[in-house]
Amino acid sequence: MQLIEVTNPTTRKEFLEVPRVVYKNDPVWVCPLDSEIEDIFNPKKNNFHSFGEITRWILKDDNGNLIGRVAAFINKKKAYNWPQPTGGIGYFECINDEKAAFTLFNGCKKWLQERGMKAMDGSINFGENDKFWGLLIHGFTHPSYGMNYNPPYYQGFFEKYGFVKQYDQRTRLLDLTQPFTDRFAKIADWVMKKPGYTFEHLEISKFDKYAADIAEIYNNAWENFENFTPITQTTIREMFEQMKPIVDEKLIWFAYINGEPASFIVCIPDVNQIFKHTNGKLNLIGKLKFVYHKWRKSMNRIRIMVMGTKKAYQKHGLESVMIRKLQLMVMPDGHYKEAELSWVGDFNEKMEAIHEATGAKHAKTHATYRFIFPENI
Repeated sequence: MQLIEVTNPTTRKEFLEVPRVVYKNDPVWVCPLDSEIEDIFNPKKNNFHSFGEITRWILKDDNGNLIGRVAAFINKKKAYNWPQPTGGIGYFECINDEKAAFTLFNGCKKWLQERGMKAMDGSINFGENDKFWGLLIHGFTHPSYGMNYNPPYYQGFFEKYGFVKQYDQRTRLLDLTQPFTDRFAKIADWVMKKPGYTFEHLEISKFDKYAADIAEIYNNAWENFENFTPITQTTIREMFEQMKPIVDEKLIWFAYINGEPASFIVCIPDVNQIFKHTNGKLNLIGKLKFVYHKWRKSMNRIRIMVMGTKKAYQKHGLESVMIRKLQLMVMPDGHYKEAELSWVGDFNEKMEAIHEATGAKHAKTHATYRFIFPENI
């Protein structure tokens, strides 16, 4: 086997081809956009390079056939928050061959050790955790935009190598063609009418204002979670620029209490319902396919990417109103049929309870694993 670092246009192209090899017979997989994957490794597109470093490899068999890929990286804002300095690995893809998988893991381990790391988390993103985060271990169905999908055998690779699960991220599916439970709707409607409470959806023309509101709410809401790192408006703008072609203003909502930003919810149409037709490429043909399927309204589900409420207002029912606002906006139109309530860590009991109260059903689980290098145990 040959583990080859990606350093030139040829190996960059081969890195993007590996998933097409692994999933060539998988009808469920949706190829992420090549351009979006490449942007992760581009310092001009991903501001995580300003406080981190990353590299990647491809793996070939003895006959020169592509059989795997992986990236290793260090987020210097988070790496030293643990008892042992911890890097990350991600974008892992591999044929069903344990030796190949372990070769990829070993390459990451060696690179991270050389840079002072004593553990590695995977499979995670060199960016925010709204995309490409966690190993899918339950619910091997259509992946929504930005959510990792992988064969079931990956879990065996990680656990046999010695990775230990740190936490689960659960996803629920909500049928938008059915009313919410009476209790949920009544509470949300009551909160919605309280004096001083106002709610509004995104207006792209005022994006800078809403980006500031998101940063203010998010950083307050999550600051007490272990190893929290504040989000910046620069990161929010990068995320928005990536999503801009599919953003629906009426799917992003904000709550204010006496004018103070208090809560928000960000949802997007599941563009993977279109990307499954483009094979990861937005060349001329891919763009024509995108426009055609968007015109046909092929996207009939949404993904709730992130919600946040300031600590002072977390028992005010604002999260329920955010979801209720979505229902009141999307149900009368009848276009969106399903909502994916994604990325809720098992440590976030409040959000788990809110999602359960809507009547949404558990559909997927992604797991984040850690491997502590043996000499550091």
